Amino acid sequence: MAERRTTPVELLWDLAFVFAITQTSTFLVHHLSWTGFYHAMLLLALVWWAWSAFVWAANAQEEDSVSMQLALVSALLLIFIAGLAMPGAFGDEATLFAVTYTGVRLIHLGLYVDASRRGNARWEAIAGFAITVAIGMTLLVVGSFLDGAARAVLWTAAVAIDYAGPAWLTRERLRGLQRVAVAHFAERYGLFVIICLGESIVAIGLAAEGKEVCAALIAVVGFGLLATVGLWRTYFGDAAVDAEASLRREDGDAVLAAADGYSYLHLPLVAGIVVFAVGVRIAVEAQGEPLTDAARLALCGGVALYLVAHAAFRLRMVGEVNAPELLTAAALLALYAIGGGIAAWLLVGIVAALVLALCVVEALQPHRQPEGKIPP
Repeated sequence: MAERRTTPVELLWDLAFVFAITQTSTFLVHHLSWTGFYHAMLLLALVWWAWSAFVWAANAQEEDSVSMQLALVSALLLIFIAGLAMPGAFGDEATLFAVTYTGVRLIHLGLYVDASRRGNARWEAIAGFAITVAIGMTLLVVGSFLDGAARAVLWTAAVAIDYAGPAWLTRERLRGLQRVAVAHFAERYGLFVIICLGESIVAIGLAAEGKEVCAALIAVVGFGLLATVGLWRTYFGDAAVDAEASLRREDGDAVLAAADGYSYLHLPLVAGIVVFAVGVRIAVEAQGEPLTDAARLALCGGVALYLVAHAAFRLRMVGEVNAPELLTAAALLALYAIGGGIAAWLLVGIVAALVLALCVVEALQPHRQPEGKIPP
């Protein structure tokens, strides 16, 4: 597969997911409890897997593929409708969400079959995980007709089976799935991180809209933006360059490394950004008041989850343990534990200071090019 970059139709496709990510964070804002968090993460896992699946299928297509353009535009319409249904996905809109989402996944399989017909993907691997997709989507639709815990149980099983397809059940077949167009692949996942960071910025703006401009508002907004910039710098530093370089090596496990590092480990990374966006949004509304335990956990815990996931991504792709990231994550959890009486604006300021300090530490560390094979 020749190298290529992201096409305009893929950027158009991403816009539907901007809306879906916004819907996920809004859902969590209005259901800020452990049950609400679990439901929001289920929805995010589904949205993420649909987007990631299309990255792989599009990666096996040519840039000017008419099939890819038709598939992405068709799926865009369906995922947007699914996004409209997300606030009621655990209520009256469950079936609409499940059916439209299933349509997106079936279009993805059709695009992969087309890539196989063109000789760009291996049919045996596609047929293997197509079975788990079919089982997962059946459970999703059936679960939409149930209520309460029964729906959550079936949807959890649907996500688990769908994710288990390439992760475990058909992992050996996955080795020969396709040749990865590395520049396109790494760029696509980086763009999704940008989408999620953009959601954090939008959340800050929406929370500040209509409020009286005062010192506390300026402080919490400024610190929230600085924290977002720090997360951006953490991702788009040396680790991103080294991870892309590792995929360029001629190694039989490149597809597996890409699946582990990008498709799987980016999910908790993205989840961390989404949860942080919820926390900072509530902090902007609170300004000088202390945050509730749930909001404080979203703010501090979201960034901590992001950093732990990014450290895991670095370990998988580069074979390097990033102690500063793990220590910063631990400091953020400690801040959550002791920060019950701290004003929201100051708490966001401390979070921003910790993330920016991490960026400085990483910038001062000498950059070592990764050596050897991709970790198994």
